[in-house]
Amino acid sequence: MPQHVADIPPDGLPAYRLLTGPDDSAFCKRVSEALALGYRLYGSPAATFNGEWVIVAQAVLWPGSDHAAG
Repeated sequence: MPQHVADIPPDGLPAYRLLTGPDDSAFCKRVSEALALGYRLYGSPAATFNGEWVIVAQAVLWPGSDHAAG
């Protein structure tokens, strides 16, 4: 069954994305930009310390792609 344009993320982005990086304003901006595009948060964020910085991760999922994550 063909997907509608609204059923897929823009610019060839994947339905599931794991955003990672140092816990700073640039990371928060990347997550905010994904949400503004239409992605939803998927699961809880994760954090670890690499000996120098706190590194965080947040998964985001395109709406209607729930079946892809299960």
